[in-house]
Amino acid sequence: MTETASPRTPLSPTPRSTPTRLTDRARTDRADLDAVLDAGLICHLGVLLGGTPVVLPTAYGRAGDTLYLHGSTGAGNLRAALTSDISVAVTLVDGVVYARSAMHFSMNYRSAVVLGRAREVTDPEERLHALWVIVEHAAPGSWSRVRPPNKKELAATKVLALELTEASVKIRAGGPKDDEADIEAGGAWAGVLPLRQVWDAPVDSPDLAPRTPVPADVLQRAGS
Repeated sequence: MTETASPRTPLSPTPRSTPTRLTDRARTDRADLDAVLDAGLICHLGVLLGGTPVVLPTAYGRAGDTLYLHGSTGAGNLRAALTSDISVAVTLVDGVVYARSAMHFSMNYRSAVVLGRAREVTDPEERLHALWVIVEHAAPGSWSRVRPPNKKELAATKVLALELTEASVKIRAGGPKDDEADIEAGGAWAGVLPLRQVWDAPVDSPDLAPRTPVPADVLQRAGS
């Protein structure tokens, strides 16, 4: 979601959130963090589970300066996420960079890593808002036309909030950065093979009632 909080919380330049390599790719503008998080659909949640680092993909949503995650109350990774600091990473691949030497092959990408201590959302109003944020991030316009969670479903769902105060953002764009000697030698093709993600046409559920129309926002998203 692109909901904005005011005033905005700046990124915290801590030692663990400050890039130490390829610093020219680092971004310090808070808007770059928001843009990466808003463009992604899946994040990877890193937690310590029984003393072992575990990274799991999960849905998320952003509301201003807060990132929301959710899952089953029985999920061990969410319980572990409340006992120590966690990391949340989102990466968007924009293309493969072909170079004249194997060493300089690369990727064009946008990435964000958020660090901090998550809190469990227990306030009923905020919990419902967080679930709205997550659903609307993945499927904009859906919440208002579907059945909201009932008491049983809410009781089975754990919601976490992570404040976006400590994060790093890196972006790479452009072509290969070959050595002058390899450029002069020529031979191999060099350039970028761009990658983009597109939606296909909506597919009806097999048990959908006849003549149930596809919502306009779904058709618009699919480019129909």
